[in-house]
Amino acid sequence: MKILLVAISSISFVWGNITIDSIQESVCLQNIQQITFSSMGFEKAGESYFSPDGESIIFQAVPMGEQDYQIYTMNLNTRSPVIVSTGKGKCTCGFYRPDGEKIIFASSHESPLLHEKPLAKPSNKYVWDLTPYMQIYEAELDGSALKCLTSGPAYHAECGYSPDGKSIVYASNESGSMNIYISDADGSNVRRLTHTDHSYNGGPFFSPDGKWIVFRADREEKDMLQLFLISVDGTREQQLTNDEHVNWAPFWHPSNRIIAYTTSKHGHRAYQIYLLDIETGKEHRLTYSSTFEGLPSFSKDGKKITWTSRRGDSTPQVFIADFVLPEKK
Repeated sequence: MKILLVAISSISFVWGNITIDSIQESVCLQNIQQITFSSMGFEKAGESYFSPDGESIIFQAVPMGEQDYQIYTMNLNTRSPVIVSTGKGKCTCGFYRPDGEKIIFASSHESPLLHEKPLAKPSNKYVWDLTPYMQIYEAELDGSALKCLTSGPAYHAECGYSPDGKSIVYASNESGSMNIYISDADGSNVRRLTHTDHSYNGGPFFSPDGKWIVFRADREEKDMLQLFLISVDGTREQQLTNDEHVNWAPFWHPSNRIIAYTTSKHGHRAYQIYLLDIETGKEHRLTYSSTFEGLPSFSKDGKKITWTSRRGDSTPQVFIADFVLPEKK
């Protein structure tokens, strides 16, 4: 590791071709650690979320030699990952129930198209598949007792629980385009929240007080995602960002007014994580690197943050840090 002094108040660490400004990051991120590795048998890993007690995470990872994500949990003390999905199909979006007794995740392991050869993807562009017959499943913490909560040939994923555990929110293209839905936790009483016909709405999460849902949408231009809020009854909607950058993967801090999100402000090869105060509109940059940083999430007490980064061995992996809110200015 080479240390390069670039300014009196800023030290940049250079790891291969990756530069990290550790002084700038240390304002909010302290004791940064990589917690998944290729040596664990992962081609890549990411999109991690804390258990309610903060002792474990649930995340997705691609096993070595495979192409599709599976869902894993990992105790943060032992750091031994455990697969909780079936090992078949494509998986995404694992999340803990607020009482810590159940998990949900999306999987296509029961799809009638499971053994069909996938279409080739562009080699120079990230593409997220809206996999047909992707369903949301509830399971025990070890992945047993799977219960399917959705049905039909559409994509159902990007799911999370309400703070009281009585509802789930998710995204689906069952209407013909991607929209946001809420249902009871058992999959019943489905209500559609967004009603757009030619845009993507996805990545929803309940606010800590359970009154709002934050999500991303490309209302003006395809793939140019911006951040939005919508009330849980669907009657009020507010746009949070409106610029020339791709803004996505929002997640609530337990303060109920701060959101962490991923943005292309610094280029599409170096997405970074920012904080947004939804009451004042003020922003604060969290990560300072020359590589991908994204998909942030907070522990329930707000003292920890986890995210996906390429700052380790250049493959996407899960990182964790102690988190401190920046001082208000």
